[in-house]
Amino acid sequence: MTVMNERRLIPTAVVTGAVVLGLTALSACSASDAAGHKSGDRLDVVASFYPMQFLAERIGGSHVSVSTLTKPGQEPHDLELSPRQIGGLSDAGLIVYLKGIQPAVDDAVELSESKHTVDAAGLTTLEDHGTEAGGEEHAHEHEGDEPGADPHVWLDPVKYAEVAKGVGKSLEKTDPDHAADYRKNTDALVTELGALDSAYKKGLTDTATTTFITTHSAFGYLAERYGLTQEGIAGIDPEAEPSPARISALHSVAEKKKVTTVFFETLASDKTAKTVARDTGLRTDVLDPLEGITGKSKGDDYIEVMRSNLAALQKALGAK
Repeated sequence: MTVMNERRLIPTAVVTGAVVLGLTALSACSASDAAGHKSGDRLDVVASFYPMQFLAERIGGSHVSVSTLTKPGQEPHDLELSPRQIGGLSDAGLIVYLKGIQPAVDDAVELSESKHTVDAAGLTTLEDHGTEAGGEEHAHEHEGDEPGADPHVWLDPVKYAEVAKGVGKSLEKTDPDHAADYRKNTDALVTELGALDSAYKKGLTDTATTTFITTHSAFGYLAERYGLTQEGIAGIDPEAEPSPARISALHSVAEKKKVTTVFFETLASDKTAKTVARDTGLRTDVLDPLEGITGKSKGDDYIEVMRSNLAALQKALGAK
């Protein structure tokens, strides 16, 4: 039996073996006290990757100590956890993760049997953003972790705000002594995300085209929210080589829809994007899926990078 990763198949036995080893090591390396799961006066929060880390840090503020399972620059979909990381999950005061994007994390959280977890996929409605013949996008609503659901909800500021509210409530429940501060921080972040949503609506209202091509089909929610069409080169793998037929189809789409740009991401090679751009006569640019912040990121945090993404889309789509 295998566990499906977005990039490759991971044998279930390998994942389960690592989890069991990590949980066995738990009793020997607990850094927080068993009652409060705290480092000093702060709640220990483990985030699966950057979008969850950002929420935990902004909402938790000075009351939390946040660690992330995915290092900056590390491709989150291919994450493999060490026994120490797996064992540490049972020590966490709260685990914030997104089921469906990192199979190794999903398995580890389930086997940790932690009572303090929040799954972002269950805090908003997920959809299946697929590409039908001819490049037309379609979407069907799914419940939380139903197979086929697109997990990239953080790239839609409205859905991300829904997730933020859920994370805030989980922090309030886990650490009721600081509930008032968590509510205040959540409200402030939701307001900021609302302003970001407004900027996207205003900035993408009048454009020469509404279609963009991307190596990573992560922008289905964003495209749907703002009336755009995402054309993925080869599905969810940003480094996959497109077939000759797909390149031909993209060439037709580019001509018909007046597409100007092929987007690639910061955590993957731009080879595929440059190949398609060369074959279709288009230029390339970065559209960041915000799976991690590095020195190459066009901004220091989620809000800044999302605004950089907006500027890139406005340029590519010919915003007036």
